[in-house]
Amino acid sequence: MPETLKRPQVFRFDQMAVQVKDKIDPAEAQVDRYVGLEHIAPESLKIRRWGDTSEVESSKIIFKTGDIIFGKRRAYQRKLAVADFDGICSAHAMVLRPKTDVVLEEFLPFFMQSDIFMERAVKISVGGLSPTINWRDLAKEEFALPPLNEQQRIAEALGAADSVAQKMEELSRALRSAFASRLEHYLVTAGDSVPSIPVADLLSEPPRNGLSPTTNADELGFMTVSISAVSNGRFDPTGNIKFAEAEHDKVAPFFVEEGDTFAVRGNGNRYITGKVGIAGRSYKGLFYPDLLIRLRFDEDRILRGFALAQWNLPSVHRRLISRAKSSNGIWKVNGQDVRAHSLLVPGLPEQRRLLGELGAIEEHQEECERRKTSAVNMKAAIMEQLRGRRGA
Repeated sequence: MPETLKRPQVFRFDQMAVQVKDKIDPAEAQVDRYVGLEHIAPESLKIRRWGDTSEVESSKIIFKTGDIIFGKRRAYQRKLAVADFDGICSAHAMVLRPKTDVVLEEFLPFFMQSDIFMERAVKISVGGLSPTINWRDLAKEEFALPPLNEQQRIAEALGAADSVAQKMEELSRALRSAFASRLEHYLVTAGDSVPSIPVADLLSEPPRNGLSPTTNADELGFMTVSISAVSNGRFDPTGNIKFAEAEHDKVAPFFVEEGDTFAVRGNGNRYITGKVGIAGRSYKGLFYPDLLIRLRFDEDRILRGFALAQWNLPSVHRRLISRAKSSNGIWKVNGQDVRAHSLLVPGLPEQRRLLGELGAIEEHQEECERRKTSAVNMKAAIMEQLRGRRGA
């Protein structure tokens, strides 16, 4: 990285890139890959998923290897990728090609991924439910760019950090798969030698739905959370806090305590419904909402960590959501569904042994996530050095 960025110049975006608007009927496209916005992962420049052109209708935009695919609809989702193959993409994306006399093709994607660009993109988006960027508005936006030689050095540093982030993501994904495979193998091989017991017989108290008084925007009353607090096997209120006024005696039975396990009672996404997460600590003055069901496992029978790992395993979770019912687009499970759900329950020593194996895999996976986060933060810090310069 250079110590200083000298003589930045200000350019309109249409001096930096050209928009590719060539469209084609998918049936006539001589390519087999279709990229929709659902195939682009935020914070990653690599396309890892795609659909088949035979499965889409209406005209789509043609892109070539090296083109930038930028989600112009809901730009706040930060969907941006560089194509490493030819294909067609959604009309909700812009296809852009760098003007290399102004900006290097290896630098522009990182620049567009930065807060400097994304904040501007969100600001100029128009529309209500699906805010969208118009090319004519983006084209006239001005940005300060360092000289090409500086861009080259910055791009090399960003590329190195991005490579680390991508490798850590791939390794993390492999470890998550290893975790699930190890547990799945145990459940299959345990067979009839390990009893399958209804959840109703594994709890120290009956399942209990939460409480949902009217929330307010004035941060008055007690804290509660949205159901997004349950994610990746954890109950974490960070970023999901709401406030509601209610009598202490009414909300006190619903305060979150360490070890409480919460199942998502309802969600528009069927595959989120029924997932569980454990509270790693108690939260003073925070109660859980009605769309969560509290489970308190009897640890003389089943360790909560063992119950959690098994419960969220896809093959086990599918059995629960087969009971889910849909109403007004929301899939729900109830206390009866949860009580009837069953888990394999080996002896406690066997549970501890298996949790030790799974825990070692999980520790490696968490370390990968930490390294990935560090690399992503490094990318942001490098780009932030451009902040405050004219036009940025």
